[in-house]
Amino acid sequence: MPTLFPWMKKRKVLVKKESSTNPEYGCNPEQRSTKELLNYGIVNIDKPSGPSSHQVSAYVKKIIHINKSGHSGTLDPKVTGVLPVALGRGTRIVQSLLTAGKEYVCLMHIHCDYKEGELRKVIKKFIGEIDQLPPVRSAVKREQRKRTIYNIGIIEIIGKEVLFRVGCQAGTYIRKLCSDIGKELGTGAHMAELRRTRAGPFDEDTLITLQDLADAYYYYKEKQDDKELRKIVMPIEAGVKHLSKVWVLDSTVDTLCHGAFLNIPGISKIEQEIKPDDKVAVMTLKDELVSVGIAYMSSEEVMDKSKGLFLKHEQVFMNPGTYSKI
Repeated sequence: MPTLFPWMKKRKVLVKKESSTNPEYGCNPEQRSTKELLNYGIVNIDKPSGPSSHQVSAYVKKIIHINKSGHSGTLDPKVTGVLPVALGRGTRIVQSLLTAGKEYVCLMHIHCDYKEGELRKVIKKFIGEIDQLPPVRSAVKREQRKRTIYNIGIIEIIGKEVLFRVGCQAGTYIRKLCSDIGKELGTGAHMAELRRTRAGPFDEDTLITLQDLADAYYYYKEKQDDKELRKIVMPIEAGVKHLSKVWVLDSTVDTLCHGAFLNIPGISKIEQEIKPDDKVAVMTLKDELVSVGIAYMSSEEVMDKSKGLFLKHEQVFMNPGTYSKI
């Protein structure tokens, strides 16, 4: 059963100030030209076993002839699956994806004989908040930290081989999870194979191979046919589907692009249940990404008050001048 992450819950949109948007400025993300998408989009690569995540990102950059690309969350060379790669000036979006929840399918090998009923009981103990010490070989400081396991579901058991799906908080080490399950079971266990099936809003439904990308780009450049390329290169806004949203008035957009913080008078609509310190995506009324920042008040406060600071930007994505200053 696929994982239901907290952000998947549909939120009601609250209207603070009714407003329309001027068609002369900006455009719906789906209507951007192919050239724009290639420099401001995301592809969801099915990472093969062998190359590092950094190498896969470099292959993408070389295939479509752009200056920059960036991946969202490192996978070990032998691990396969979902690896979103941001393109061109959209590469900073990966910062918002690094902390998004992940889902994996793992093959765990148990070292000794065991009772299946006992294994199922042990696995259930690891659902919820757990303490985890990163492996000796890891990219982070080796100290105990808390991580949340949203669910673990056993797919198949054949002898000492256990195939399971796990949905977890970013930064959870599945290799260590297998080891800890084996320790709790009293048999020992290790991770034999791992595939990532979700990284934030990206899952296996939109996966493409590097060859798919190369073929689509060939038809775009050599045959002037961009149909396949437009199917696989997603607008950068796909990278914030997991974040809470606030929509701003056209007249507010340009000031935000110049670095001004978002105050209540500039808000048109806001999703409910936003809390202080939540990461929020600021959108235009055409659903274009303006910025990502940290909320300073709740949705309810926004609806109750007429002024005050709502959000400070962490990253501004939209270029100044995209919308009129008036």
